[in-house]
Amino acid sequence: MARWTPDARSRLAKAALALYIERGFEQTTVAEIAGRAGLTERTFFRHFADKREVLFGGSAVLEAGLVAAVAQVPDGSPLEMMVAALETAGSFFVDDRRAWAGQRQGVIEANTSLMERELIKLRALGGALTGALVRRGVPESAAALATQVGLVVFWQAFGRWCRADHPADWGATVRQVHAEVRAVVGAAPD
Repeated sequence: MARWTPDARSRLAKAALALYIERGFEQTTVAEIAGRAGLTERTFFRHFADKREVLFGGSAVLEAGLVAAVAQVPDGSPLEMMVAALETAGSFFVDDRRAWAGQRQGVIEANTSLMERELIKLRALGGALTGALVRRGVPESAAALATQVGLVVFWQAFGRWCRADHPADWGATVRQVHAEVRAVVGAAPD
């Protein structure tokens, strides 16, 4: 095997996801992932801390992007700022990632320990977003509440966006879910 190959991370991620779908997450080993990608286990561990991180490796990039977006969106209510920041994640949720995201979600939903990891990552994202709102001058209790509602919007939008038959782009999906949340709680339209 070559010592260095281009796009090793992507090859490993594709191989891992395919194996997780075929055999199940628990039944798949790092050696099998590396072998499927034509790479070594050592190369795998250069790119991922463990086989779970193949599925969650992008969460730090998403978090950093959303925190930066909260700092830059126009002033408004805490929830308006949160939703505006969520809309900016469209650069992360592009159509060429949709199939991967949908398959990834299927693997996660089939494994309790992965669902737990997903919730831990979501909780960490919430803490970071709350902190970003607080830095914008939002009182902590309002920031925490806006973040929790924002995470509901995010989670529902993500679930819809992952479906291959969903035609709308990320920003439109976020706006649609936000409008539905407002309707459910009886808030007047913006």
